[in-house]
Amino acid sequence: MNFSEYVAILSGNTDLLEKAKLEKQIAGLESERQAFNRSKFSSKYKLEDITATLESTQARLDRMTLDWENLQKRIEKNKDGEILNPIQLTGLPPNADIKQIGAKLNQLSEKARTGGQYEEIGSLYGFTLLVKTEVSENDSTTLERDNRFFIQGEGGIKYTYNNGRMATDAKTASLNFLNALEKIPGIVEQEQKKIAGLQKDLPVLQEVVNGAWKKKMHWLN
Repeated sequence: MNFSEYVAILSGNTDLLEKAKLEKQIAGLESERQAFNRSKFSSKYKLEDITATLESTQARLDRMTLDWENLQKRIEKNKDGEILNPIQLTGLPPNADIKQIGAKLNQLSEKARTGGQYEEIGSLYGFTLLVKTEVSENDSTTLERDNRFFIQGEGGIKYTYNNGRMATDAKTASLNFLNALEKIPGIVEQEQKKIAGLQKDLPVLQEVVNGAWKKKMHWLN
């Protein structure tokens, strides 16, 4: 019971009591209407955010799919069905062996200084090999430089293996970029699951955003 109802009861005036009850109903409806509008406003922005994320994720998935299709067209295997690793590094002859490739990659890992930019260092199956020097503060006076390696295809997405860190072992180092490419199907699956999850939320949000305050119409009638 609110104050208006209390006063109406004390007065014994039934008109006042009905008026107080009516005011209470109107206040309740107004509160519900405001809550509805807040929910609609929040859902509108969430819908816009999810729609934008969905579009960017789908575009990323399409580019990954293009990269994987290109790799499947270009990939080479030996007579035993094993995938070959015809990696080409800038500064090394086309027929460089694993030892030379591993040594070159470790040299780049230790000495490359790209100033935070991606620097091209070679190719593999038409994909571009890159190195990037990242700088971080170890403490207030010491800067730590870390070289990370990437492989990039026509889709413009940069793939890494071992978070871009290069192994010291020559054979493992030479396989870094091929291993990064072989991760594409797993990343594609993750993106597909992300898209499916986002799409599940769309109908509910769209219903809220497109909904009307029906109680208000009922009250006016």
